[in-house]
Amino acid sequence: MLMVQQGDADACVSGLTYEYPEVIRPALQVFHTRSGVHKAAGAYIVIVKDNVYIFTDATVNIDPSAEDLAEIALLAADLAAKLNLTPRVAMLSFSNFGSAPHPLSLKVRRAVELVRARRPDLAVDGEMQADVAVTPELIEARYPFSKVKNANILVFPDLEAANVAYKLMRRLGGAQTIGPILLGVGAPVHVLQAGDGVDEIVSIAAVAVIDAQGQL
Repeated sequence: MLMVQQGDADACVSGLTYEYPEVIRPALQVFHTRSGVHKAAGAYIVIVKDNVYIFTDATVNIDPSAEDLAEIALLAADLAAKLNLTPRVAMLSFSNFGSAPHPLSLKVRRAVELVRARRPDLAVDGEMQADVAVTPELIEARYPFSKVKNANILVFPDLEAANVAYKLMRRLGGAQTIGPILLGVGAPVHVLQAGDGVDEIVSIAAVAVIDAQGQL
């Protein structure tokens, strides 16, 4: 990372023999977050039956606040746009649009309000359950007022839920996953999972190159 900081390298990829915190912590200590960003986040590109989704945050923020969730959603939407995807953001919870009032679901609803205030042009809605978010017929039948149908950005309420979801999609659902892609860091630093294979290393290296070119 110091080589990147000194201009001797354009990007850094690490983590094959380290845990996430051992890579992410020094990255934030050296580079902090990007200008205008308060919290970094991690996203996975998840490809299922030719459908492309972005899962976030499965890497960095363990228990995000409503403000954190809003920023995570915006970072993921920007990533989607740079991948030529039209962002449709679902803020996930165990509740659908107030069906189960609880501080945890209210936090997600507050995050939706914050995103809309900052980016009124962005299609975002919630709180909603994961199956509702990705099933247009279900949301049309039960929640036709929703501004988002067939979401492609899934913002999970905490790291635990996001991490469990993408790992199950990969191992049981046969999904292709690319990531984690670090968002909001002040330099092109990206992290591997311990024990990643050659294909995963190549994918993250490609992400780091794109980031170094200023396209992420």
